[in-house]
Amino acid sequence: MQAIVMTDTGGPDVLVAREVPAPQAAAAEVVIRTEAIPVLFPETRLRSGEFPLAAPPPLVFGFQAAGVVTEVGIDIDPALVGQRVVVSTTGFGAYAEFVAAPAESVVPIPDGLSSVDAAAVLMNGSVAIPLLETAALTGVETVLIQAGATGVGSALTQLAKNYGAARVVATAGGPGKVAQARKLGADEVIDHNDPAWTARLSEVLADATLDVVFDSIGGTTALDLLDLMTPARGRMLGYGWLSGVPAQVSATDLTMRGLTFTGCAGPAWLSRVAAARTAVLAHTADGGLVPLVEAVLPLNQASEAHRLVEDRVPLGKIVLRPEPSRR
Repeated sequence: MQAIVMTDTGGPDVLVAREVPAPQAAAAEVVIRTEAIPVLFPETRLRSGEFPLAAPPPLVFGFQAAGVVTEVGIDIDPALVGQRVVVSTTGFGAYAEFVAAPAESVVPIPDGLSSVDAAAVLMNGSVAIPLLETAALTGVETVLIQAGATGVGSALTQLAKNYGAARVVATAGGPGKVAQARKLGADEVIDHNDPAWTARLSEVLADATLDVVFDSIGGTTALDLLDLMTPARGRMLGYGWLSGVPAQVSATDLTMRGLTFTGCAGPAWLSRVAAARTAVLAHTADGGLVPLVEAVLPLNQASEAHRLVEDRVPLGKIVLRPEPSRR
């Protein structure tokens, strides 16, 4: 079958198109014929060696895929065969024509939702929903969504008011992304490419304060935001570090202002993300979450897809599509 093999850690060129044996379903697995494979920003960090891999290279790369079940393990209901589903792998194997994945990761794709759209929305939405649930919005809060035009931020921007935000302030990088965040539902958008963007945020807020900050940038920016947050009840949820390091805030920084910081990571958090996948696809099928698809590329252009994602060019998800089956 056609697959993308990560030959080593490094730049996008370590992703190489090769013919490899098709997988077979283990006892608790399914195999799908893939129709759409999302390229995820964290995958670029794994490929580069910044984050640890589940197994050493060479390996078939990739974490998620959408397609049709072709085979099930002996412990799995055979009625799944022929169903359109999304799956998540155990850390590798998704950039391929056929993908084996744990049956417990299977989520049916609702009728009327394409495989491309399901793949495009799955990661962003399944992180956004538990973030919003953790924020426990009550209908009166002003929230800040960092990088609100793309990735998880784009889903947060779309869903925040449905989950109880009264006012949504977003950041985005550059005029195109600023316009995108406004289109997705932000009340105000600030260009975080401006080195003085936190000062601009203070001007936009005027006499208001931030009740909730969804922090995907991390670094020293998080500390700069603390004095703009609501004393005694402001809460920051850290779920990424686009700056390269987590939020640089201490217990003293938070305690002296009466604020809380919740780190959204680890096994318990990932279980919540996995549990949200069904709701994400339902929201999307009902029109409550718009899939943002930048381009659908052939699977053998995976290295180019990674270059685009690393350069933060796309406004939407890049999705890979294998060539027709030769199994």
